Amino acid sequence: ASTINEAMKQAAVNAIAGLARETPSDVAARAYGGEARLFGKDSLIPAPFDPRLILRVAPAVAMAAMESGVATRPIADFPAYCERLERFVFRSGFVMRQIFAAAKKAPKRVIYADGEDERVLRASEVLIEEGIAKPILVGRPAVIETRLKRYGLSIRPGRDFDVVNPEDDPRYRDYVQTYVEIAGRRGITPDAARTLVRTSTTVIAALALRRGEADAMICGLEGRYRAKLRHIRDIVGLAPGAREFAAMSLMITSRGIVFLTDTHVQAEPSAEAMADTVLMCAAHVERFGITPKVALVAHSDFGDFDTPVTLRMRSALAMIHARAPNLEIDGEMQADTALIEAVRQRKLPSSTLKGEANLLVMPGLTSANVAYQVMKVFGDALPVGPILLGTAKPAHILTGSV
Repeated sequence: ASTINEAMKQAAVNAIAGLARETPSDVAARAYGGEARLFGKDSLIPAPFDPRLILRVAPAVAMAAMESGVATRPIADFPAYCERLERFVFRSGFVMRQIFAAAKKAPKRVIYADGEDERVLRASEVLIEEGIAKPILVGRPAVIETRLKRYGLSIRPGRDFDVVNPEDDPRYRDYVQTYVEIAGRRGITPDAARTLVRTSTTVIAALALRRGEADAMICGLEGRYRAKLRHIRDIVGLAPGAREFAAMSLMITSRGIVFLTDTHVQAEPSAEAMADTVLMCAAHVERFGITPKVALVAHSDFGDFDTPVTLRMRSALAMIHARAPNLEIDGEMQADTALIEAVRQRKLPSSTLKGEANLLVMPGLTSANVAYQVMKVFGDALPVGPILLGTAKPAHILTGSV
C-alpha cells in the first residue's frame, strides 16, 4: 500500500475485535499456563500469541487497502492469498486440505478414547465448527463439562457431540457380551471383559467401532502404544487380505513432506511383510492426492553391501515389482540417495525412481522410529499420525507427544 489510511486501521480493529470474541486457541491457552482467557473485563483483545491473528487481520487490511484505492499491488485471487497465509501459519494446511474437503462432504462419527483430554476437547470444537466430523467422546460427563468451561470452549455434550460414560452407560452389558464373543479365545474371560469395559477407554472405543456405533476411532494420548495396538488387534482386527498392521507417519518439514514407515509396529519385517507394508502405504499416500515415490532405505546403495537387511529389501523389491509394476520404487539405497536425485544419478543413472522420494521405507522399527523422532525434534518437522494401516475399520493410535 502507498499509505496506511483510516479504512485499513478500522479493518484491523474490526478483525481483532471479532477474534477477541472467538474461543481462545490452544496456543494462546498454553501461553497462559493452560487457562483460557475469555472475552470480558479481564481480556478485551486476543492474546498476542494467537496464530489466528495473522489469518484475520492481514486479509482484512489487504481488502481495505484495495477497496480504498491505496493498494499498489492488488490481490487478484483472494482465496489463494488466504490459503498461502494459512499454510504459513499452519504448515499442515496444504497437504491436509483435500482430506478435510472430502471429510466435510460426508462427516463421519469419530470416537475418541481420551475424551477428557484438553487436546481432544479443542480438536472436537474445531471438527464441529468446520463440519469435518461428528465426535463421540469417551469420558465422564461431569469432567468433560468442567474442562470445557475451564478452557473456554463453546461445545456441549448432548447438544454438539455424544458421550460414552465408562462409569454408567446403558450399553455396558452389550459391550461386555460383544467383547467376550470376539476375544474369548484370546484370553479375555467374562470377568476380565467386565473390568476392561469399565476401565479401558481404548477397549470401549474399539467396541463401539466394532459394533458400528462409530466410523473411526482415535486413542493413544495416554498409555503405551503396544497395549493399545493389542486391544485394536483383538477387537477391530485385520482388514481382509492384510497379514499385519503397519504404521506410517507423515512429516511436514520446511523442505517439503515425506512419509516414513514402519515407525511403530513391525520390529524386523520379513521381505513379504515389507512388500505388504509398501503397497498399503503407497495406496494411502495416494489418498492425500500425492503420487508415491518409494525408496527402500538402508546403509548401502544398490547392492554394494550384502547383509541380511539389504538382501531382505531386494527380495521385497522383486515382490513389489511383480504385484505393482506401475509403482515408482527403487532400492536399496542410502537416505541421501533417496532424497537427492543428483546423488542417485551419479550412483545409478538407470534407477527407476525419479525426483525426490516421498515415501521412505526403513529396514525395521528401530531405524524408522529413530528417524521419526530425530526429524520431529531437530528438524522441527510437524508430524501427522502415526497412521495405522491394515485394520478392518479405521483405528489410529496417537502418541503422548501430540
